[in-house]
Amino acid sequence: MNLPDQNDAPPNLLPYDGMVQYYGPILNSKAADEFFQLLMRRIAWQHDEAVIFGKRIATKRKVAWYGNLPYYTYSKTTKHALLWTEELLQLRHWVERRTGETFNSCLLNLYHDGSEGMAWHSDGEKDLKLNGAIASLSLG
Repeated sequence: MNLPDQNDAPPNLLPYDGMVQYYGPILNSKAADEFFQLLMRRIAWQHDEAVIFGKRIATKRKVAWYGNLPYYTYSKTTKHALLWTEELLQLRHWVERRTGETFNSCLLNLYHDGSEGMAWHSDGEKDLKLNGAIASLSLG
């Protein structure tokens, strides 16, 4: 699979603080489906845990943390990094090439159907790069 060459960065879609740039698809529909199936089989999915109003809960959503950082803590829960898979490294390379950013980790979220999601939030954890970019890919 080939990724188109990096173009000029798209405009910022946020009218105030912050920045959102939509780069469009980096994979065609067939490649996205193939990656989705690979990730479904090869990722070490686990139910996410969160602390909400002082109570630890397991979510329906599943997650997996891969990367160079040894751990990542959010919602008072620590994830320990797994080694990058070949598929994740390939996707990371394509996203880095397209955006001009670099990424040291990847939090994968598995939403089973339209009833799951993520509330509006800010990733302000101290473990992350200050003002670092967050790339989001949607497969499946």
